[in-house]
Amino acid sequence: MRKYKGQDVLAGAMAFLLAVSLAGCCRDKNDESHSLSLLGGINGGGGGNPATVILGSAAAFRVLAGSTVANTGPTSVDGDLGVWAGSAVTGFPPGTLTGTIYTGPGAGPAQTAQSDLTIAFNDAQARPPGTAVSGNIGGLTLAPGVFTASTSLAISSGDLTLTGLGDSNAVFIFQIGSTLTVTSGRQVILTGGAQASNVFWQVGSSATLGTTSDFSGTIMALASITLETGATLHGRALASTGGVTLDSNVVSP
Repeated sequence: MRKYKGQDVLAGAMAFLLAVSLAGCCRDKNDESHSLSLLGGINGGGGGNPATVILGSAAAFRVLAGSTVANTGPTSVDGDLGVWAGSAVTGFPPGTLTGTIYTGPGAGPAQTAQSDLTIAFNDAQARPPGTAVSGNIGGLTLAPGVFTASTSLAISSGDLTLTGLGDSNAVFIFQIGSTLTVTSGRQVILTGGAQASNVFWQVGSSATLGTTSDFSGTIMALASITLETGATLHGRALASTGGVTLDSNVVSP
């Protein structure tokens, strides 16, 4: 059969378009796999939806410290507040709470809560390492799973979104080797059924929530926790050995 020049050009153009299409498809699949690897429970990353961390009697405390709780301004705490083995609580009033203040050094609810906090902290720390994260995780959207940072972690260049993917029992566990820092005005946004009560931040040293930040989850810090002016915490501030510092904050479920 006789071929014309125009047919050769057309065939070449079609071959080129097919090659571009296939390359784009492969690239999109690679990009999708990379994105999914950041979403803890999707595509097998982060160990899927982990079992929750049992807080025991510490669950009743919105604020728990090892040494002191120091408040400035009209902080509102919805729940109990405790210190053990220390005994110093200052700034209530003007701070208010719906529960009871329990302090050491003697035996009591605060001591029991600290014992249960130690168990919960060790449980979260001992979970098999999940999706590796480092530096700043602001701007990411993460699905249920375990996220492991060998050193410090920050939410600084954008807000962090946690999606439960339609599951109200979805669990998020963050294993942080050193400090947790949330800069001013940043948020942890819960979507897709995610609940603050199922988000756990195991912090190897200290945690700081910047001014007017809006944070969700239970912070279990080995040392201290600081909520700067106007920060909101939907969850708990539980410090094992150090103090908890508050300044015109809201701490609620």
